[in-house]
Amino acid sequence: MGKVLNPAPVIEEIPDDHLLKRVMEMKKGGFRLSQVCAAFVDGKFELSYSFGDDETYEYVTLRVVIDPETEIPSITEIIPQALFYENEMKELFGVKIRMISVDYENKLYRIEKEAPFGPGKD
Repeated sequence: MGKVLNPAPVIEEIPDDHLLKRVMEMKKGGFRLSQVCAAFVDGKFELSYSFGDDETYEYVTLRVVIDPETEIPSITEIIPQALFYENEMKELFGVKIRMISVDYENKLYRIEKEAPFGPGKD
């Protein structure tokens, strides 16, 4: 049995124009994408991209805070499986994401309200 490391998780807030570069660095560093989530807090979107290293047990979350009007690039060209997370953020929160490799055009979920968790929604 190998030595189990348990470092404290890291949250690194980055500007939206550094997202693709940092995601590529995480992938090249051997980290795998474990989750992506969105929250609407104090009039802004907080987008969290979490990565884990299965050998060292490091866990790093890249946090991007943007205004609702800001459009961010998709990470699906780097990490294809992010398409479900990004479609969810777009459909449920109204996050503007450009160039998702497979864009479900707000048809991932069968919901009655447009972007029910986004700005100005109940």
